[in-house]
Amino acid sequence: MEFIHALLEYTFLQKALLTSVMVGIICGVIGCFIILRGMALMGDAISHAVLPGVAISYMLGINFFFGAVLTGVLTAVGIGYVSQNSRIKNDAAIGIIFTAFFAIGIILISLVKSSTDLYHILFGNVLAVRTSDMWITLVIGIIILAAVYFFYKELLVSSFDPTMSAAYGLPNRLIHYFLMTLLTMVTVASLQTVGVILVVAMLITPAATAYLLTNRLSVMIFMSAAFGAISAIFGLFLSLIYNVASGAAIVLVSAFLFTLAFLFSPKQGVLFRTIRARKVKSALRDKSYS
Repeated sequence: MEFIHALLEYTFLQKALLTSVMVGIICGVIGCFIILRGMALMGDAISHAVLPGVAISYMLGINFFFGAVLTGVLTAVGIGYVSQNSRIKNDAAIGIIFTAFFAIGIILISLVKSSTDLYHILFGNVLAVRTSDMWITLVIGIIILAAVYFFYKELLVSSFDPTMSAAYGLPNRLIHYFLMTLLTMVTVASLQTVGVILVVAMLITPAATAYLLTNRLSVMIFMSAAFGAISAIFGLFLSLIYNVASGAAIVLVSAFLFTLAFLFSPKQGVLFRTIRARKVKSALRDKSYS
């Protein structure tokens, strides 16, 4: 009741809730494709690599959205270029490029003389979200959801079977960079909420939770978005009531939901798999005795 009363009374909390829920939804949606493509490390790389773009934006006095998107896309292109034009494997290229960009970002942050605490970008502070940040997040969310809706079939086919996708004439490389652009936009939208350090958790954990509960991508996307939104709401509640970091609280709620699915999922849960395995052993034992 205290949380609901505060939500009705304080404008900053309303903005924080709207921003957090939108971030939870879009992270859940894009995270499904990241999980299916085995690109969790790429998500981590881009989330860290946007840091120099944020710092440069503050130095130039412009919104951090523009610099962050630019450096995120450059990271994705750089990783692809290095892995395709050398003996370096994709995972090694990711490690090289994103750590270099992240290091540049840390140096720039130490040099920036700004009244804005750029370290909030590292760890998130959704309770301090500005109206302009909220609207940017909402606009990014609408763009991402619209893009997934209109290009759902292309993303589905290329995620499950790139060979079949190429046989159909779909441009797999273009789709890959299109998804990387969406991933960068999600990362930028998430900076104020969970920060650079924890954004990968919101990309991966809700989608992984949904992955344990269904075999259909369409259902997985809706479930993942719901888990992301629930994590945002309850994480914000914990952050306000117990005065803890909002980003960390949101991520911990998401991790708790994953733990429940990991243990109790009807098909993939550890508990039910153990029960089924014991039933099979018991049936085989009874059959051998008979």
